Amino acid sequence: MTNRSKAEAALLSLTLIWGSTFAFMKIGLRDISPILMTTARFTAASLVFLMLFARKIFPLPHGALEKGGLLGAFLFLGFVAQNVGLNYTTASKSAFITSLMVVFVPLLQFLIEKRPPTIGNMVGIGVATIGLWLLTAPSGSTFTIGDGLTLVCAILFAFYIVYLDVASRAMSALQLTFLQFAACAVLGWATTLLVEDWFLHPTSSLILSLGYLTLFATLLTTFMQTRFQKDTTPTRAAIIFTIEPVWASLLAYVLLGERLGTFGIVGASLIVTGVLVSELSDKLPFSTSEGVQKGCGRR
Repeated sequence: MTNRSKAEAALLSLTLIWGSTFAFMKIGLRDISPILMTTARFTAASLVFLMLFARKIFPLPHGALEKGGLLGAFLFLGFVAQNVGLNYTTASKSAFITSLMVVFVPLLQFLIEKRPPTIGNMVGIGVATIGLWLLTAPSGSTFTIGDGLTLVCAILFAFYIVYLDVASRAMSALQLTFLQFAACAVLGWATTLLVEDWFLHPTSSLILSLGYLTLFATLLTTFMQTRFQKDTTPTRAAIIFTIEPVWASLLAYVLLGERLGTFGIVGASLIVTGVLVSELSDKLPFSTSEGVQKGCGRR
């Protein structure tokens, strides 16, 4: 088995863990308020990360707190929107709508970095938008406030992805990861105590949910992605990662009894297709016309 095969098998297992988080969050939210859930998850992750890697994290370089804090703010707000939204939508729909962050990234790169999207990006956005409409259409299921909050989550995660490209140049991966976790924890406690009408019922299912989200969906996945993604190509990794919402939908069916319905399945399939087209647009022959290429970064 080659290094690439091992890496891609590891990344495939990541998509199963990521996909399962939607069902585990849905289960946990029965016994804890959404912002407190995010706070508890990242507080625990910060403490574990600090115990394991303190010597490699400190001292922090100049400007690391500001960049890591801002990146953590995007991550925190995204998770809050997602967790609150999960109270009003299904785990399956949440997973597919969240995956739209990939198609928002080219638009944000254009607004922030003045890098125009390719034709392939625009086609992918169009296909994914049709998929979103079918996934939440009245003939399938209504577009709820939960779907809207999850869409906000996808946009915030897209901001996170774009800014990650900037922040990652200023410090090591371990330092940046810890600062993100810590920022989420600090913002979470402030928001929980000042804003949220929080509640907590320490049931066995909640402890299981938080333990899984912290140890597997946060710490383990961060380590595995850092360790294995370098042994394959970004294109192949992107294809593997599109399987995440499919796992989420299957696990939501098994654990929660959720069903997408015919229109929902078609819509979800179009969202995955749109994400793939947008993510792989630089590999598609129709997406890199000469005029687009000349317009990129040559002003």
